[in-house]
Amino acid sequence: MGNPEALALVGTLLFGFVVILWVGDVLSPVLASIVIAYLLEGMVAKFQSIGLARKLAVICSFSLFMALLSYMIFGLIPLLSIQAVELVQQLPSMLNQGVDLFMALPEKYPNFITKEQVTLIFGQVSSEAIKYGQGLLSFSAASVLNIVALIVYLLLVPMMVFFFLMDKADIVKWFAGFLPSNSRLTTEVWVNVNQQIANYVRGKIWEILIVWLTCFVAFSLLDLHYAMLLSFLVGLSVLVPYVGATVVTIPVLLVAYVQWNWGNAFVYLTTVFLIIQALDGYVLVPLLFSEVVNLHPVAIIVAILFFGGVWGFWGVFFAIPLATLVQAVLVAWPSRHDAIES
Repeated sequence: MGNPEALALVGTLLFGFVVILWVGDVLSPVLASIVIAYLLEGMVAKFQSIGLARKLAVICSFSLFMALLSYMIFGLIPLLSIQAVELVQQLPSMLNQGVDLFMALPEKYPNFITKEQVTLIFGQVSSEAIKYGQGLLSFSAASVLNIVALIVYLLLVPMMVFFFLMDKADIVKWFAGFLPSNSRLTTEVWVNVNQQIANYVRGKIWEILIVWLTCFVAFSLLDLHYAMLLSFLVGLSVLVPYVGATVVTIPVLLVAYVQWNWGNAFVYLTTVFLIIQALDGYVLVPLLFSEVVNLHPVAIIVAILFFGGVWGFWGVFFAIPLATLVQAVLVAWPSRHDAIES
């Protein structure tokens, strides 16, 4: 820690974490705007590479972003909401079928499970379901109370995104003025992290779109109910490696079972869904993330648990980029051998 570059890096990281922990809720629109502007910067660079000036490239990128946001607000979200409401209305009948199937297990497999075990398990599941239902109701009430804040965010965030993109050079120059003059280590870590996160985000966006579209086409061809909602959930599940794919399989197979029971259509749907998951894991991911630093599966799971516990949903969302940051710091950190040589 006697290295001034190491001290500058530690100070920068601590300042960032303290800001997020202490005033993250208050500055959430600003943080969201920074993240969106960072994601759009790749599109701006693409437009600049074909000869457009910076301002014109920003205007084109921002216009596409607003078009996508408008489609999500006025097209996609209402459709997903309608299907979600229909799914919730069908949950009682789905649960009844699941209970009937579960209660029949002792008769079919008396050597493996008894009626007393079924009753005990069903009681525990029912109590947990009641807790989750109460939590969902409280969440819905809080969401209604925060509708005004959501409207404000929808007005503020796009405006700040535009200014962050348009005045990027001035903002970066202003922020760099607070860093010490000897900050080579910080710059090295940022360059590495910036490249890795950019590749990761670009790959994740394409992975979400490809998995979402593929599942939607497959579900629609098989005439599965709530095809758009379920395919959207499958697409989002790739944000949480390993865990997401496991969790999203439950509603897909549950809806398929209620719709077709154990018929051929259920077998076809299950087979197609597992094939899509396998292709995503063994073909699509290696192709899209070939330039990203590989993280061990254990490291990814630990990062999801740790950052998810600290920052909730957003911690899970940014678990891999944050893990990449930690890895970049560990790689660039000056070792004792470097200190002796210097």
